[in-house]
This record gives sequence, C-alpha cells and structure tokens, in this order.
Amino acid sequence: MNSELKDIQNQSDIRGIDIQKVGVNGVEVPLIIERKNAQSQVVSAKARLSVTLPHDYRGTHMSRFIEILSDYSNRNLLGVDIKGLLIDVKEKLNSQSAHVKFEFKYFINKKAPVSEMEFPVGYDCSFQGDLTGEDYKFILGVKVPVTTLCPCSKEISKYSAHNQRTMVKVKVSYDENDIIWIEDLVEKIEKCGSSPVYSILKRCDEKYVTESAYENPKFVEDVLRDVISFLRNDDKVKFYEAEVEAQESIHNHNAWAWQSEHK
Repeated sequence: MNSELKDIQNQSDIRGIDIQKVGVNGVEVPLIIERKNAQSQVVSAKARLSVTLPHDYRGTHMSRFIEILSDYSNRNLLGVDIKGLLIDVKEKLNSQSAHVKFEFKYFINKKAPVSEMEFPVGYDCSFQGDLTGEDYKFILGVKVPVTTLCPCSKEISKYSAHNQRTMVKVKVSYDENDIIWIEDLVEKIEKCGSSPVYSILKRCDEKYVTESAYENPKFVEDVLRDVISFLRNDDKVKFYEAEVEAQESIHNHNAWAWQSEHK
C-alpha cells in the first residue's frame, strides 16, 4: 500500500456535527443460520453495517466494513458471532458504537394439514445487533403470512365470509445467553391467525384450511392481542414489537395494528 496516499477520511471537519450511523448498506453476503435441529442453513443476506462518527472526523473508512465482513465470512462466522463482529468493527474503526443488520429469506419445510405433502415456505427474517460501549443488544425479526377471516363478515353474511392474506411482523430482543429459534417463533405466530398458509395444498387440504379459518375468525386486533399474549408470557423476551396488516379483499385499503413493549 502506498503510504504517500492522503487519507481524506481522517481530515478534521469544522461543522461540529456528530453522525449517529454511517457505513455500508445492501452488501450481499452468505449467512449461516443455526436451525433448531442443530443443522445450519446458508442463506443469501443483505447487510447494513455502521458506526457512529465523531464531529471532528470528516468520514469513516468504508472499505474496513467490507474487510471485516469478508474475514468473518471466510471463517464461517457470519450470522454465528454477531457480537464478535461488532466488537471488531468498533475497535478497527475506533468508534463508540457499532451496528449491523442482516436481512434474509429463511426456509422451513411445511407439511399440508391432510395430505401431508411437504414443501418449504420462505419467511423474511432479520438479525440486528447493536453494540454501544459494552452494552450489546440483539433483535430477531420475522415476517409471517397467515390467513384471517373477518368475524363481522361471517356474522352478517348469509353464504360466506371474506378473508385476506395477513402479514404479521414481529421483532424480539433477548439476552445473548438465551436463544429463540426462528422455527418456534414462526409456529407461535401462525397459531394467532385464522389459519396458516402453505406452499402446496391438495383439495382435501384446501377444504380443511378454509373450514378451519371459517371456524376461527380474526380481526387484526385479535391477531395482535394473541401475539402480545404469548410474547408477554415468554420470559426470554425482553422487548418486542408486533405489527399486523391485513391485505383487505373487499376494501381499497388495509387493516393495520401495531404495539411494542419493554418488559
């Protein structure tokens, strides 16, 4: 490396403005996800990695983020040692705090309820880590589609009831010595809807799913309250954020509900 090249990033800045987060976004990386059955799944993820920047520095060193991601990827630690990654980022960029977010699609094999034909369902998930000083926080995020059937429509309609595809987004934070499996979180969320959704359904399965949903009508408020109930009763969960949005089939708008809580 040519030592005579000027380091523009280290030049001082006179505007006196600290930057809370600066770094790289949309970096495509392979991520190792630990599965509940002790096997792992390698997924394609997009990473956002950032640090705080004091007011007296003009810029951060963007290439160092990629160097650290490359090192952890080569050692098969991306997704496994998020805290260690952030410690290295904080030290190598001489920052008070470091932050990372990985967004990825996680696949879970799922059997149809009657025929038991199996095919994976993909769930949008995220790992987020924040390290400020010695304070580390990890957040797991999942987005789970379910079917909901309108209780009002069922009550007032003579022949049927309208239903919708409903997205349930949940973020949970828990201590680093604990673990909440993606599979368990997805399963609990799916039970909060009128019915889960599947990748493959034969006629016998479709009959079962539609009849089950009809017998289990849910507003978005019902789904959200059911989600909150199991999160509040999980001693591992220290913080949660839950969002439910029903893609309405007879309205030109969606129904939506949201809540968060520090326990």
